[in-house]
Amino acid sequence: MTDMLTSPHSSTIAPERRIVTAIPGPKSEELHARRMHAVSAGVSAAFPIYIDHAHDAIVVDVDGNQFIDFTGGIGVTTVGHTNDALVDAVRDQVGKLTHSLFAVAGYEPYVRVCELLAQHTPGDHHKKSMLVNSGAEAVENAVKIARKYTGRTEVAVLHHGYHGRTNLTASMNYNMHPYGTGFGPLAGSVHHAPNSHPFHDGLSGAEAAKRTITHLEKRVGASQIACLVVEPIQGEGGFIIPADGYLNALADWCKENGIVYVSDEVQSGMVRSGAYFASEHFGIIPDLVTSAKGIGGGMPIAAVTGRAEIMDAVHPGGLGGTFGGNPVAAAGVVAVFEDVERRGLINEAKRIEATLMPLLKNLQAQHPVIADVRGKGAMIAIELIDPATGEPAADAVKAIQHYALHQGVLFLSAGTFGNVLRFLPSVVMSDELLTDAMGVLADALESL
Repeated sequence: MTDMLTSPHSSTIAPERRIVTAIPGPKSEELHARRMHAVSAGVSAAFPIYIDHAHDAIVVDVDGNQFIDFTGGIGVTTVGHTNDALVDAVRDQVGKLTHSLFAVAGYEPYVRVCELLAQHTPGDHHKKSMLVNSGAEAVENAVKIARKYTGRTEVAVLHHGYHGRTNLTASMNYNMHPYGTGFGPLAGSVHHAPNSHPFHDGLSGAEAAKRTITHLEKRVGASQIACLVVEPIQGEGGFIIPADGYLNALADWCKENGIVYVSDEVQSGMVRSGAYFASEHFGIIPDLVTSAKGIGGGMPIAAVTGRAEIMDAVHPGGLGGTFGGNPVAAAGVVAVFEDVERRGLINEAKRIEATLMPLLKNLQAQHPVIADVRGKGAMIAIELIDPATGEPAADAVKAIQHYALHQGVLFLSAGTFGNVLRFLPSVVMSDELLTDAMGVLADALESL
């Protein structure tokens, strides 16, 4: 008999995949019909199912089908769905104060979140934060702060990066389609430079950095650049890990030229990579860090954290927003940080890597379609190519997703060409569930 996941905040869920209807089931089909009538067609649907409840690494749809969740809400539920500590904190806070614009009358959870971010982001210098609602909003505010601090206008980003869906952040994305298609004119003064992609370019960190820096110096001019915004591990781009020394060279170049180095850790931050923030793996101390997703454990909240002198360059009233740092969401962040410490969840992220990597490497040895296995912590990916042509195999990714869905496993795609399968499991996912899901992946590969 399988042990049951017992949580005071969710139905009792057996920690296993279980398919009891056709996929999608009748209740999901009914909800989808309602969706098509009421929800904008611009909001895509990756899977034809509708979730009713969840706990830890298992989600249950409205038809009673149970899925092992490797999507994590795209990296949000790092500490697990309906995390007990998070739910308790949110329930307590919502009964005390649901909203007060922090700029009008403050509250302790906002302050405590900023203290925790100062403590856990890289570097021991004096740091301050401001809180907003989403990762894109955090990135946009980081740019505003950098421009105000430097008095410069230009923004540098890297190929294959993803930063959001607002007007400015859509301009910062490498993939203009679909995020910016038909929405122009988009923001100007954004400059895209080549990144480090060891699997594809074969360059050392020093060589790749020289290429990036040369491009920006010749195309823009270092003296014009307010900030360089970098994902230490690129998320939507396909979990690209740069070559050794690449980020360090960029950070040094920024410091030498008065450019604010912004680490976009919206997806890679908060324990996801096996460190509080992925910059730590590379010995990088950013000037500004953007965080979201995992810090809230499912609550909508994000932050910009950075050097006090940079954060304080903005005039009073220049930063903020009605819901930024909402007390209920902020209480959730405090609970997530405390739970990570109490349960040693950084080590659990490392366990995920230690379990997944050998399984995936073994599959790579058996299936030439898997061209690369890469990642850190609970942020792992495989890149698929057509073995005959070497071209990106996006169709294979879609076929695997479809097969796995019907077997009770949810996998996400990624990559500029859609040929990367990414794994973002909760760090509390058991080795048994990890192994079971990899068995489904093995069967899906055999079925190609």
